[in-house]
Amino acid sequence: MISRFFTYLFFSLIIPMALRAQSPESRSLSALAERIKPAPDEVFNKFREAGLQPVDHVLTAKEKDKVAKAFNMLSPLHSKILKQHLHSISFMDNMPNTALTSPVETADSTQKFNITFRAEIINETVSQWATWKENSYYTFPEDSGLKVTIDAGELDAMVYVLIHEATHVVDAVLALTPHSFESDTVAAPTAFTRGIWHAANVPEKAFISPLLATTRFRSRKQVSVSDAPKIYKELQKTPFASLYSTAAWFEDLAELVAIYHLTAKLNQPFRVSVKQNSKEIMSFEPMKSKLVKKRLEQLKVFYD
Repeated sequence: MISRFFTYLFFSLIIPMALRAQSPESRSLSALAERIKPAPDEVFNKFREAGLQPVDHVLTAKEKDKVAKAFNMLSPLHSKILKQHLHSISFMDNMPNTALTSPVETADSTQKFNITFRAEIINETVSQWATWKENSYYTFPEDSGLKVTIDAGELDAMVYVLIHEATHVVDAVLALTPHSFESDTVAAPTAFTRGIWHAANVPEKAFISPLLATTRFRSRKQVSVSDAPKIYKELQKTPFASLYSTAAWFEDLAELVAIYHLTAKLNQPFRVSVKQNSKEIMSFEPMKSKLVKKRLEQLKVFYD
């Protein structure tokens, strides 16, 4: 069963280094990008059972180069864990979500994972993809004049999505969040979830908001974009770095790591902006939030 790893993402500072001139460590990281294979049958079947027709995407040389560069931007812990536990990466056309991380059966007890990506993200920037994803949370009534955008820089979207999905692999191996597969089961907290999450998809009472409960990752429904300014104001009262972070504790970890790494390590922005008739009426920068900053101590493990 794919369970928690069936990740629905509705989800440049390019290191100036030619592949032929890479250090041994960089060559090793690039080798991760060479584990490209068609997605496991189980992944194809999941989509086909939903009435979809995904197909394997064969990468061009340019696309392979972008994938290799994305792997070279991972944190030390991501790289270490992926070298040991990444079975394969795959790319699909006609895939409904952005990426999917799923366990792969092995002959021994070694945990192995496949990460499947929607191929279109290779040729999008983080800003383009993140803006599209954020807008999928809302309906847009005619003449509202409202627009939601995210300025996340000009890196390839592959960079952000890979960090997010690689964090799921790290989490699965190191149990940075509790390994409770039942969403409403109360499990012993980890350092990351203590004081933040009551159960896998239930925040502590202090961070439960009736308004945030109406959003897509809490209610599974879109809300009117007219609510967006109020929604981001509510989000600022929580320790969550994005609306997607509110879905479950493992998405919370993946989003926090991805946004932190993008901004603090890759020197990119991450700013949500709500505009009405081209005038900004609300903005949200998670890495400037005091409540979010308090949690960054828990991310040191990715860089030690």
